[in-house]
Amino acid sequence: MGAGSDTTDEKAEYNKNAEFVSVSTKEVDTAAELGSGAQGPLDPNEALRVRRKIDYHILPLMCGEVQFMDKTTLGSSAILGIRESTHLTTNQLGTIFYLSYLIFEYPQNLCLQRFPVGKWMSFNISIWAIALCAHAACKNFAGLFVVRLILGMCEGSITAGFLIVSSMFYTHKEQTLRVGYWFLMNGTAQIISGFISFGTLHITTPSFEPWQWLMIITGIITLIVALCFWFLFPDSPTNAWFLTPEERVIAVRRIKENQTGVENKHFKKEQMFEALMDPKTWLFALFAAFSNVPNSLTNQRQIIVSSFGFTNLQTTLLGCVDGVIEIITIYTGVNLASRLPNSIAYVSVIYFIPNILGVFLINFLPWSNKVGLLFGQWLTGVGTTGFVLALSWLSNVTAGHTKRVTVNAIMLSAYCIGNAAAPFMWQAKYKPRNHIPWIIIGVCYVCCMAIMLTIRYVLAAENKRRDAEPADNTYEDVYIERTTKEGVVEKVKVDKEFLDLTDIQNRDFRYVL
Repeated sequence: MGAGSDTTDEKAEYNKNAEFVSVSTKEVDTAAELGSGAQGPLDPNEALRVRRKIDYHILPLMCGEVQFMDKTTLGSSAILGIRESTHLTTNQLGTIFYLSYLIFEYPQNLCLQRFPVGKWMSFNISIWAIALCAHAACKNFAGLFVVRLILGMCEGSITAGFLIVSSMFYTHKEQTLRVGYWFLMNGTAQIISGFISFGTLHITTPSFEPWQWLMIITGIITLIVALCFWFLFPDSPTNAWFLTPEERVIAVRRIKENQTGVENKHFKKEQMFEALMDPKTWLFALFAAFSNVPNSLTNQRQIIVSSFGFTNLQTTLLGCVDGVIEIITIYTGVNLASRLPNSIAYVSVIYFIPNILGVFLINFLPWSNKVGLLFGQWLTGVGTTGFVLALSWLSNVTAGHTKRVTVNAIMLSAYCIGNAAAPFMWQAKYKPRNHIPWIIIGVCYVCCMAIMLTIRYVLAAENKRRDAEPADNTYEDVYIERTTKEGVVEKVKVDKEFLDLTDIQNRDFRYVL
């Protein structure tokens, strides 16, 4: 940014005579120079044009990263013969991946802050693709343990990276929609995976089984996606290759209303500690854990549907319906939440109700009623909308880049804990009705509804408290220094929105409800 970044003391220095605070550029947001200062009102038509350009270049890549298809390949492979070939148990199918995800989640988030986001995700997707293909060479538990460990390690960068990028490029309202759009592509991935699984069942080769073909095909698709990310996915609006210098300024100023800035590559320990002490961090983590105990159905779904009495061919095709349901419900849910003011928690609660109905149907319908049981199973996919809304909500109510990285890591770690623990409830002694697992799932849905309403209550109370406070002028006169092309050192006033303040430090911050 100029000479101002090379200071002997990176902490703020207060100049009493000049009555301003001079800070190092490492302390402020990377977009401070682009987005601050008196630049006149932002033309709404130009802002809309830039947003559409961002959508055109970013959304196809995020939607094309079919991470969910990669995760569900093991569940699909269970129907295609992997358990018999490698002597796996049902519990092992769903746990290895998420334990690795959990261990590497925070290191991945730190790397996302330190390194260019797009390049780091591309690197991880490439390793991911190689690990997927390597599944085909595995003949026992030890081999699968290694490749699943690698998959989980790489997965930690994807959702966290997408959340960071969404907050960089989009306003609060836009984030709810965009997070929903790239997450609902998981439903599309389920459909693609279902058809690929169906196709591999028809491949007859003497030394290569259908599940091995599934891993090779999905691995190749993932490698193509990794190459696209490396060359096309932007790291930040401040250096996005598809935006002109003028458009980058507009892109940064567009998100000024978020009061969260773009990013800061400097790790701030005080923000990490604040994240750990913030009650809403742990409420969101608790929600993530409870909402992802039922997510064990991801790997169990096809096994369960098969137990209803459907053939392997019918099971792989019926799995496509789960994808359709996920697409429809997430799309409608995020659109409702973005159009109805202060409704995120309420919409989330409403979308959990069909899940509870599904649990009742599966527990009480006669075992001979295959259609009814299948319908109940499909209903349990509606509540995914609640988790998607929670992801976007967390991003909207957290400011300060290090804090945002930390809370993302905590929530996704809790997501891993729920996913890793849940497969152990699918015991052979509970088959075929699995009453105990389904009761646990039903209780988790009720807890999720209660937690979302609690988060809303806490944030609404804090907003009221801040509305009653006097105006806070602490950060009104903050400057960075930069050197012009002519060699002149000048002061640039930094707007509060680009000081990389946390949501607690910035008393003008209001929590989205």
